[in-house]
Amino acid sequence: MTIATVVRSPLPSYTDDVTVPGLAKDVTIKRDELGIPQIYAEHSDDLFYAQGFVHAQDRFFEMDYRRHVTAGRLSELVGENPDALAADKLIRTLGWRRVAEKELPLLDKSTREYLQAYADGVNAYLAGKSPRQLGLAYTVLGMNNEIDSVARWSPVDSLAWLKAMAWDLKTNFNDELDRAGMLSTVKEPETVDSLFPAYPEDHPTIVTAKELAAGRGESVKGTVEESASAGGAAEADSHAWVEGLRAGNPAGAAHKALNAVPNLLGTGDGIGSNSWVVSGELTATGKPMLANDPHLGLAAPNIWYQAGLHCKSVGEACPFDVAGFGFSGLPGIFIGHNQKVGWGFTNLGADVTDFYLEEVDGDTYRRDGEDVPLETRTEEIRIAGAPSVKIEVRSTVHGPLISDAYDDAKTASRSVPNGQKDAAPAGEDDDEEAQQRRPYALSLSWTALTPGRTADAIFLLNTAENFDDVREAARSFEVPGQNIVFADTAGHIGYQTPGKIPVRNNVSDAPAPSDGSWPMPGWDSSYDWQGFVDFDELPSVLDPRDGVIVTANQPVIEPGAAEFLGADFDYGFRAKAIQQQISAAKKSGRKLTAADMNAIQNSSTNEFAKKLVPYLEDVYVDEFTREAVDLLRGWDYTQPADSAPAAYFNAVWKNLQRVTFDADLPEGMSADGSDRWMAAVMKLLDDPDNKWWDDSRTQNSVENRDLMLAEALTSARSELTASLGKNPEHWEWGMLHQLRLEQSPLGGEGVPALIRGAFNAKPVGIGGGTGLVNATSWDASKPGYDVESGPSMRMVLDFGNFDRSTWVSVTGNSAHPFSPNYLDQLSAWAAGETFPWPYSGKAVDNATQDEMRLLAERAG
Repeated sequence: MTIATVVRSPLPSYTDDVTVPGLAKDVTIKRDELGIPQIYAEHSDDLFYAQGFVHAQDRFFEMDYRRHVTAGRLSELVGENPDALAADKLIRTLGWRRVAEKELPLLDKSTREYLQAYADGVNAYLAGKSPRQLGLAYTVLGMNNEIDSVARWSPVDSLAWLKAMAWDLKTNFNDELDRAGMLSTVKEPETVDSLFPAYPEDHPTIVTAKELAAGRGESVKGTVEESASAGGAAEADSHAWVEGLRAGNPAGAAHKALNAVPNLLGTGDGIGSNSWVVSGELTATGKPMLANDPHLGLAAPNIWYQAGLHCKSVGEACPFDVAGFGFSGLPGIFIGHNQKVGWGFTNLGADVTDFYLEEVDGDTYRRDGEDVPLETRTEEIRIAGAPSVKIEVRSTVHGPLISDAYDDAKTASRSVPNGQKDAAPAGEDDDEEAQQRRPYALSLSWTALTPGRTADAIFLLNTAENFDDVREAARSFEVPGQNIVFADTAGHIGYQTPGKIPVRNNVSDAPAPSDGSWPMPGWDSSYDWQGFVDFDELPSVLDPRDGVIVTANQPVIEPGAAEFLGADFDYGFRAKAIQQQISAAKKSGRKLTAADMNAIQNSSTNEFAKKLVPYLEDVYVDEFTREAVDLLRGWDYTQPADSAPAAYFNAVWKNLQRVTFDADLPEGMSADGSDRWMAAVMKLLDDPDNKWWDDSRTQNSVENRDLMLAEALTSARSELTASLGKNPEHWEWGMLHQLRLEQSPLGGEGVPALIRGAFNAKPVGIGGGTGLVNATSWDASKPGYDVESGPSMRMVLDFGNFDRSTWVSVTGNSAHPFSPNYLDQLSAWAAGETFPWPYSGKAVDNATQDEMRLLAERAG
């Protein structure tokens, strides 16, 4: 068999008609030059059957890979691999698929039918095909692990993907663990909290208390009546809590276990999104416009799959006429529009996870002064080509013991004397008494581990006709917590907070904050969740007076007005920049167009740099460094790929965090350059002698702000001289800030270069950066400045004429490396360009390049 045959074998035909079992009527699939399908059917089940078929055509290996990940069975696919095994251990501990299996019978009958029809369509494409005919990745993996066949698709396979979505879109999660982990070196909770500053007063919230005057959400505080601690004296509890988090750092063990999950949507700063909507009074068409660009991990293929789902005759029997972005493996459209309504999502950032520090003794754990049994189960992890591995999953009333999923957790955890609240003294872990002490472990409460009905919400959104319908869909949208922005062809715009939000006690004399911002004492039931916030009390706004709603992961409402949502949100640099650009257009009387909305999406003004640069310009440095500092004089604070000032500023920012914070932070928790660190440094700039400015590594001197700024400026000058050349005028941000798209699992390190080259895109230098509207975020705690996450797609909806809407994906619709649609949108995306979005029948016909039919089997 030739190489050409091997690489072309998985490529599907877009023009051959195929007779398939299970269809009621024939289905037509029209594709444009980008390979984006528009599906036309007479029945809803046939529509989703066809969607499953085209997803399998273009992306089955991606679907199968995700299926293995979400079931904790990745080792079955890739073989003996420590990273795969670590991921399997954690996901089995969490039990994603177990939860999905329980969700299926809870869903509406029609949703279950759509899921089954979708699965039937996937399986129709799989029928009679060998793995090598489904994806080149199977051929490559088959060189080491024999892969003779693939399993049929099931509705539970689709539902399990919702757990992966919820996992990657939780946000407070990392902040909570970071607070706990920092105690091992920073020591005092108050000092740790200084690195988690309050939301800047001059940055906007999504809505205001005045806009909520109608009553939704305004009066809710998210706590029940004040409760006394049930676990003993507050002073002893506080000692156990603080020492338990410091000693042996079980939070650190949990962090390492949690980081084992493969990057499916993305993790880290920048995982959020921009979405905003403006009323027709502000647009050139006189109708609303809505923009959305979700910020997720960027990979090849992109997370999104573009499609249109059209009933030939829209009615009760077939109510769908929807187009937009969805996920391979899941039926329906996740973000997009139908004939009347459009919607976008950004990550809400509500606190839906809490960690609990547990006192564990053998098969029991401490609970209100008593020992109660742990729940246990055994999971067997099969490994292709190697013996299976068995793990014991232990759970408390709060949830699974996450720290168990990290192999070294039990040796890393310090302990307390059996039945007591005092931590083990340093250096006594190996004596006889220490062997009888209770080890600490960390459990996880997470809303997504409770079966829910989020899948129902997808189809309710797809058929919504007005804001009340959108709110009804949001009622079922339990996880992940999202902000929903809405507009319709009648001219209305709106906002809705969905999600399952825990209610927490306000514990008096608390040894730990009871608001969920820190891991809480599991031995005290006062810290348990008390239920969930009623949906009708969540913030909701229709047609605000100023005609603008901006969501960019900032707080929904002013701090203190909706405490139940949590405390850890984006710090609003992006939201402020978007608001400013819309306000400038309003003041000038200029009406917004779709092109203006896209221009805002691509804007790269660095609001944080506006705060920091004046301090940098005033610092004394040598002449060599001054040549670089002069780049910042007169800088417009934008970060296009060819900007020399942007290259230098970001290098300075990275070095400033290194010299200021890293010596005092635990391993693995270095400053990453996210908006939180920006907000923290903004506070410190006004306090030049704050102890954070003092470098603890220098024993005989005390540094201040200006000395640290000077060191960062000098280090950045030396760094860029070595990497980009001696002349600062020749530096370019895109030379440092590059996007490297990889396909999992065959595009990563450890894979032969020839194979990586087939699956990965060539590096692309791009503009933007962390905390900017064009949020191509990078991680300052890692070497280099490569893009970690960014706008996974960009769309603008024009409610005056949907055919004037625009869209673009970071890669392309196909996951086959040798398909012309694998990376065909990348260059446009990198340049900030978009494509026309055909929706009407006439527009689709004009754009159609390939057409095929799925033919129903005829009797006889």
